[in-house]
Amino acid sequence: MYPDQNRKTRFGILDVLIVGAVVAFVLYLSHQVSSVLVYKWDWSFLPRALVRPNAETGWWEPNLLLEGLLTTVRLSVWSMLIASALGLVLGVLVTRQRLLPRLTSIAFVGLIRNVPPLVLLFVFYFFVSSQIIPLLGISAWARTLGPTAETVLGFFAGPPERLENFVAGVVSLAMFEAAYIAVIVRAGIESVPTDQVEAAESLGLRPLQTFRLVIFPQALRAVTPPLANQFIMLVKDSSIVSLISVTELTFVGTEIAVSSNRRFETYITVALFYFTLCFALSRFFFWFEKRQRRSGLTR
Repeated sequence: MYPDQNRKTRFGILDVLIVGAVVAFVLYLSHQVSSVLVYKWDWSFLPRALVRPNAETGWWEPNLLLEGLLTTVRLSVWSMLIASALGLVLGVLVTRQRLLPRLTSIAFVGLIRNVPPLVLLFVFYFFVSSQIIPLLGISAWARTLGPTAETVLGFFAGPPERLENFVAGVVSLAMFEAAYIAVIVRAGIESVPTDQVEAAESLGLRPLQTFRLVIFPQALRAVTPPLANQFIMLVKDSSIVSLISVTELTFVGTEIAVSSNRRFETYITVALFYFTLCFALSRFFFWFEKRQRRSGLTR
């Protein structure tokens, strides 16, 4: 039986008093702000910032705010995929007995974690955008794409004319998050009891088989909660790439706030988008972790 099934949810008098006090404080704060702050709220611009009619098809399509939200999702997904792969490799290397792999992983993690993210962002941006991407010919390739290929590229990476900035943002976020994922992976591997590893070796399993069949499944269950938290943090940290002109949610929100002079309304909407996305992810990871624990108990 799942251990949380017997837990009862109770809502007592103390809870009612606390909720009432919070509501009263919010109402008082709202009254004070409305009486002191001279500001005329206007939300009429918001529908036009969300969707727009397509002149050719007549269908409604995403406008600036929704496009910025989609770019934030793209940034987060690509960055997390790359960071997870790199962090897994670094986390495994730091647990090896050989000195060179351990020093390599420790040096990378120590460098990334002790340098401000903004500095890393500018270093990767100017290095990737000015050196790597022109050397690989990615921008020239993107400009020669046909309509269908351009649509596919736009779905996965946004507008081709912004590809350099997008790639630089993904690389920056991935390098930064990989350092933290490496620490999480190392902790998960070290949490596996050594007697199970010794038992697997005594059965004649090779090191790769021991890792794949014994260590990795148990480490994965241990690192799922911190990895989920790291992914949610990545979604929020992705706003930093607005400084290199990546048209994600914060960058688009800033442009709309300046052009429409509706700063409060715009940033409240942007905050609600971030909250909705992060809250949905937190509920999904909670369900996934709950299902993972339940499957582990039934085995």
